Formats: sequence, structure tokens, C-alpha cells
Amino acid sequence: MTLLRERSERRQDAPSDKGGLLSGLLRTARPKQWVKNVLVIAAPAAAGELFSAGAPARLALVFVLFTACAAAVYLVNDARDAEADRAHPTKCRRPVAAGQVPVPVAYAAGIVLGVLAPVVAARLCPPEVAALLTAYLFMQLAYCVSLKHVLVVDLVVVTTGFVMRAVIGGLALGIPLSRWFLITTGFGALFMVAAKRYSEAVHLAGKEGATRALLTEYTTGYLRFVWQLAAGVAVLGYCLWALEEGGAPHTGLLPWRELSVVAFVLAVLRYAVFADRGTAGEPEDVVLGDRALALIGVVWMAMYAAAVADW
Repeated sequence: MTLLRERSERRQDAPSDKGGLLSGLLRTARPKQWVKNVLVIAAPAAAGELFSAGAPARLALVFVLFTACAAAVYLVNDARDAEADRAHPTKCRRPVAAGQVPVPVAYAAGIVLGVLAPVVAARLCPPEVAALLTAYLFMQLAYCVSLKHVLVVDLVVVTTGFVMRAVIGGLALGIPLSRWFLITTGFGALFMVAAKRYSEAVHLAGKEGATRALLTEYTTGYLRFVWQLAAGVAVLGYCLWALEEGGAPHTGLLPWRELSVVAFVLAVLRYAVFADRGTAGEPEDVVLGDRALALIGVVWMAMYAAAVADW
């Protein structure tokens, strides 16, 4: 009986069974982070080309390819940081650090996804899409290796990842990108990234332990300055985009494009509440976890849709 019990316990504790391995690989790929990749529709939506012929299928493909690239980076990052993660109070639960996914398997899966995504993009999408995915992979891997230890550069790299997500949809459909769209997207992303760093720094102030190395270099005052500056520039960029003349004047009931500035500013102000409190974690958690912010987002999307449809 004792021998049978020991064998049963060993089978239950073994992390390398097929189901456990596949589940661990999926968890390492960070499914919650895939929400960020919805940004691939940003440029087509801004240009009113979201539902043009062939656009939904092409954007769905780009979403999958970008998700594969992001998953590749997460897999390689966790494999590389496995030892350090084991000493961290929360990161030790990550599948690679916990032993559910062997380090060589994580590396292999990351390399396969990282090679496959640009190759598929080169065959099925415009060349610019494959080039951007390749650039994203190299930039993020450089971030994992060294750039995350460089002041300010780490903020720029993470922000650029958001901008690439927003740009790639336009490249996939051959849509020209407005300068104000790029400015708003870039500084809006910097606002959320700096707010997250600020929140981490506030919670870890005066504490010792394994964490982001640069959080000991940044001051909370500096990070507050960055997210406040970025929020202001993002609002200014959006206002200039909304008020920019370049197309036919609206013939709808109301100037929805200009009025959408109100919803955008309210969204920034609401997000800033969490930033100021030091509770702005992952952007997707903040947006989806706050009903008021989600409602403002729905109102903004409705106003923007009305502007595109010229209602």
C-alpha cells in the first residue's frame, strides 16, 4: 500500500506530462497579454477601413502573427530568467521557473514561433509586415538581454512595442498613417507604461528583494513626471488629429470626430486616477477592471464609429 501511494504521489507531482506541459506553454505565452494585440485594428479603424473588402481576414492573420511573436519573446524571456524568477515571490509560479516547462522546451518553442511568424508574414502579407515583425522580435529580445537595464531606453522599447502593434494593421492594408495618429498612440502608450512603472515603484519603495533592477534607479517623482508629460502630449495629439481638416467636411447630425475629444480626455483622466494612486498595473487589467473606464471607452468607440460613418 505504501509503495502504491508513493507511486501515485509521484504521478500527481510530475509536471512534465503532456497536458501539464501544453498548459504550461500556454500560460508562459501570457494569454491575458494578447488583449494588447487588438491594437492591430487601430489604424484601419482610424481610417474607416476596418470592414473594407478583405480587411477582417487580413487583420485576423496579423493579430495571430503578432501574438505568435509576442509569445516567442515571453517563452525566451522566461527561459532566460528561470533562475532569477525562482527567487521572486510571485514569478516563481511561472511555469518555466516552477519546472512545469523545461528550459530547453521553452527555448525551442520560442524559436519556432519566432521564426515561423515572419516567414508566414512574408508569404501572405506585404513585405513591410514581415519586416516589422522581425524588428519587433529583435528589439524585444534585445530588451530581454540588456535593454531592460538601461534607464529611459527600457520605457522607450516597451512603448515602441505598443506603437508597432498599432502600425502593423495599417501596413497590412496599405493605409497611410497620420502623424497625429502616431503621436497619440506613442505618447498614450508611454503614459500607460510609465504609470505602471510608477505604481510598481510606489509599492516597492523601501522594500528589498528581487524585482525590476531599474526600479531602484528611477525615482517616483521622475516616473510621475513622465506619465503626466506623456498624458498631456497624447491629449494634445488627439485634439490635433480630431480637429485636423483634410477630408470632406462632415454632413452628419453632429461633429462626432471633434466631440470624441471629450471622451478621450475623460478616459485619460480616469486612467490617471489609478496612476496617481499607484494602482495602475497592466493596462488591460486597468481598462477591463474598471466599469467607468470601460463605459467611457464604449462611448468613445460609439462616437468614433459615428464619425467614420458620418451619421
